[in-house]
Amino acid sequence: MCCICVCVSAIDCVVGSWGPWSSCTSPCGVGSTERSRQVSVPPRNGGMPCPDLKQRRGCFGNNAICSTAKEVAKILPDSFKRNFKDPWRRPHMLMKEEKASYCVYLRVKQASAACKLKLWSNQLVRERLVCAECQSDAMSKSDRCGGDGLESTRTFWAAASVPGCHGSWVRESSSEGCRCPPYSVLFV
Repeated sequence: MCCICVCVSAIDCVVGSWGPWSSCTSPCGVGSTERSRQVSVPPRNGGMPCPDLKQRRGCFGNNAICSTAKEVAKILPDSFKRNFKDPWRRPHMLMKEEKASYCVYLRVKQASAACKLKLWSNQLVRERLVCAECQSDAMSKSDRCGGDGLESTRTFWAAASVPGCHGSWVRESSSEGCRCPPYSVLFV
C-alpha cells in the first residue's frame, strides 16, 4: 500500500506597522489615545496567531479651550440689563463703543441649595435651559463674556448677588445679536 503525503507548511500571521496615535479623547484633562495596525498575512495551517492589533495609552488633553473651560461665569438677573439711552447725553456715555450682544443657551446640570433663596436664582435648577445674555459692558477684549461656556462641556457659574449660589451647566447653542427673553440672566 502506498501513501502520498503532502506537507503543508504553517503560515504565521504578518502585521503591518503601527498607524499614528489618535487625538486624546479628552480635550481637557485625563483621556486616552489609541493606534492600530492591519493584518498583512493571516495565519494559516496552524501558523502563529496575530499579535495585538490595537494599542491604547493614557493622555492628558491640554487644548486651547481648556482655559475657557476653567472660567467661572458670574451672572445676574436680567433686571440689571443696560438697554437705556442716556437722557443727559453725557460725553463718556456717547463715546463708548457698543458691541452687539449675544445669547448663550445653557442647560443647568447642578445648582447649590443657596440658589433657592432669591426669586431670580430659584429658576437655576437641574436640566432647565437658561438664556444668558452677554452685553457690551461685560465683554472682554476678545468680544466675549468670561465663562460663556463650551459646546457639550460642563463649565461653572456663580450668581453675583446671591452668596453661595453656584453650579454647573453645559452650553447647547448661541446666537449673535440677540436679546434673551424676560427672566433670563446676564453675564457680568
